[in-house]
Amino acid sequence: MGRIIKVLVVLVIFGFIGLTGYAYLADLTPPQSEVKKPVVLNAD
Repeated sequence: MGRIIKVLVVLVIFGFIGLTGYAYLADLTPPQSEVKKPVVLNAD
């Protein structure tokens, strides 16, 4: 039983390292576009 827990802990550590590496190295920038929306001031 202890062996399974050790394997799970190692897999969690490797998963965390992989996720951290992906976050730093992958291109996660969102696409940018210009948004224009009319604004009505003092609409009484």
